[in-house]
Parts: sequence; C-alpha cells; structure tokens
Amino acid sequence: MVLMGVAALLLCLPLADAYARGRTEHLLLQRRSEAVRFADLADRMRTEADRAELSAEIGRYAQLYGAGVVVVDTAGATLARAGACAEPSGDALGRALTGRSTDRLPALHPWGPRTVVLAEPVGRDERVSGAVLLTVPTGAARRDVTVRWSLIAAGALAAFAAAALVAAGITRWLMRPVLDLDRAVEGLTAGSLQARAVSETGPPELRRLRQHFNTMAEAVADSLVRQRDFVADASHQLRNPLATLVLQLENVEPHLAPGPGRTEHTRALDEAERLEELLDGLLALARVESGTDGLSELDVSRTVRERVSAWSPVFRGAGLELTAVVAEDVRACGLPDAAGRILDALLDNAVKFVPPSGHVEVRATRAADGSAAVRVADDGPGVPPEQRALLLRRFARSPEHQNVRGSGLGLAIADEIARVSGGRLGVNGNAPHGLVFELRLPSPPP
Repeated sequence: MVLMGVAALLLCLPLADAYARGRTEHLLLQRRSEAVRFADLADRMRTEADRAELSAEIGRYAQLYGAGVVVVDTAGATLARAGACAEPSGDALGRALTGRSTDRLPALHPWGPRTVVLAEPVGRDERVSGAVLLTVPTGAARRDVTVRWSLIAAGALAAFAAAALVAAGITRWLMRPVLDLDRAVEGLTAGSLQARAVSETGPPELRRLRQHFNTMAEAVADSLVRQRDFVADASHQLRNPLATLVLQLENVEPHLAPGPGRTEHTRALDEAERLEELLDGLLALARVESGTDGLSELDVSRTVRERVSAWSPVFRGAGLELTAVVAEDVRACGLPDAAGRILDALLDNAVKFVPPSGHVEVRATRAADGSAAVRVADDGPGVPPEQRALLLRRFARSPEHQNVRGSGLGLAIADEIARVSGGRLGVNGNAPHGLVFELRLPSPPP
C-alpha cells in the first residue's frame, strides 16, 4: 500500500502539472491569435475610420469574452481601449515594443491569478509602431484545471483503494494460516495436546508447514499420552503386589522375637510404605498431567479456611503455629479443588521441614488483576537461592533434607495442578529466613 501510494503520487503530480501547463498553453495560443488580429488592424490604421473600426472590434471582443484590450503607441500613449484592462506597463509591454510577442504565461492552477496579460507588437522588426495588450480572464481555464485535477485525484484514490483492497485480501490470505498456526503453537505450549492448525488457505508452502506441524503435534501428543499411560498403569499395577507385601510383613511381625530381626522388619515395612506413597504420587501426577478434569469455579476463601482448620491439629502436634489471614469472597478458576490440593502439599511440606516452635502463615487475597493469590510463608531454615528452582521439580531434595520422609513429588504435583489450572506456583525467600510459596489462580469468567 505504501508503494502504491508513492506510485500514485509520482504519476499524478506530473500528470496534473502537465495538464495545467497544456491548458495554459492553449489559452495563450487562443488569445494570442486574437491579439495578432488586433495588431494587424492597428498596423493598418491610417484614418479615423480605421480607428473607429479598431475600437468597434475590440469593444465587441471585450464584451463577448469579458477581457480588456488596450492599443498603445511606442511612447506608451493609449490609442484605443475596451473593457477592464491592465495599465500599459510592465515586461510584456517592453517585450512587445521591441518586436517580441508574449510566448509564455505562468502555469494556471486552481488558486492562480484571475487575469493574465499578454502583448503583441504592432508591426514587425524595425517598423514596430506600438503594441496590443490583452488582459485575459483565467476563470474558465482554472475551472478546467480544477475539474481535471479532481478527476486525476479521484482516479488515484480509486486506484489506491483498489490496491488496498487487493493488499488486504492477499495479506489475509497469507496471514490466516500463520495466525492459525500461531494459535495452535500457543495451545500446544499451554498443554493442550489437541491443539491443531486447521486453516486450509494460504500458499502451498504454508499449507505444507501446517501439515508438518500437525504431524509433529500428533507425534508429540501420542508420545506424551503413552508416557503418562505407562506411568499411570505401572503405578496402578504395582500397588496390588505392594499392598500384599505390606500385609505379609505385618502378618510376620507377631512371630518375630525382639532383637535385630524385628528392627530390620520395621525398616522394611517403612520402606514398603514409602514406596506405596511414591506410587500414589506418580499416579496422582499422571492424572493431573492428563488434564481429564475440566476447569470450574473455586471458592478460595472457604477452601483455605477449611484446609487450615484441618491441618491445625497436625501443626500443634509438631509444635508449630499455623495462622491464616483470609479475605472475603476470593474466587478463582481451576481444576476441581485445585486450591485445596495445592495448599495440602504446601502445608505438608511446611510440617516436614519447619523445626518446632516455628510459625507458618497462610494468606489468601485478591490480586490487582483479579486473580486469587494464596501465600504460605514460614520462618524455617529456608533454602539457598540457587536451590529454590529445584523445589518444584520431581524427586528434588536439598542435600540437607535427603532423609526426610516423603516421595519428593508433592510440590511437583502442586506446580502441575497450578499450571493446568492456568495459574502458577512460585517460591521465594522469606525475611529474615524461611520460604514463601505463592499460588496464583486466574479469576473466574464473568
């Protein structure tokens, strides 16, 4: 469109200028022929009858065309006059008295002068005896220039509008598959494995790119689904023999005599229970990643109060203080009970790692953008800044807490629930020491 606009200007401006010059030249030639006729009459003027004929001729001309005509001698004295004419002076008169006719007029524009003056010598060469001055109105010529310029401008605008429509159509044709592919990539990045590019328009290169992207998306989705199915199936299938093993270990316990054997039996039972917890975590993570549950509206305020009330006895038993500051009517959108499941993981993590006499505060508020914010802060030993990014990874443990009970999947599952719900879970340091976990869930739709 920019190129078309520049091309229209480069074509229209010279064309408009050429027409203005041509119309000016036409006016000059037309009026100059009449000035030559008046000069011939003045050159043949010998008697009063000739003077009367000249005066009558220029009078009829001035009346018919609204022009002014004046005939002067070499001294500048007026011999005959008709109509409203300019004073006999200036460059045109000087050129005429030296035997040169007016051969050029300034180009006429719609805003140009109302009249122009042209002069024609009476006689030729050394026999110049005077000059004829014509004061010519330019109204008709300027109207012609205005009409023609308007037609040129209208044609340029029509051409530019047509080019703009064509450019818009071509742009939509080119960009529709690109935008569709961008939406599909965004959906796939957000975890929607069903996102595909569906546009069938566009050039062949973009259509082939759409096909290749859909093929790649199918392969990625199939691989992830098979991976999650394997984790879920393996976790589910291993639970039955593990439950049997735990039951057998518990049945053997009454038959063991006190001593090293009973101690080893207790350790084996603890490891079996830890393995069972790990399988439960893997199964829960696979279910969350599959995204089978739809999003729903959550009452975050009520959920936080309920979970804090449920965890308070556990914290008192561990010698910890648990407090809550909950704003009214904080709502969000997410997986069913997403806020409760994530808060359970964060409070369970605090019970494990905050030493006795510590304090944990849960705060639920509404953020400035309308999202729900749940903040869990503790005054425990905390984690070095370089290790905080590892806390939300699967099976991640800091070197100081390798022997703490747990599967290492709680925070990873919480982070995955937040992500699938359209929110995020972050971790930062607390002043002067400790950790702060902040959960953000999007606001519910209107």
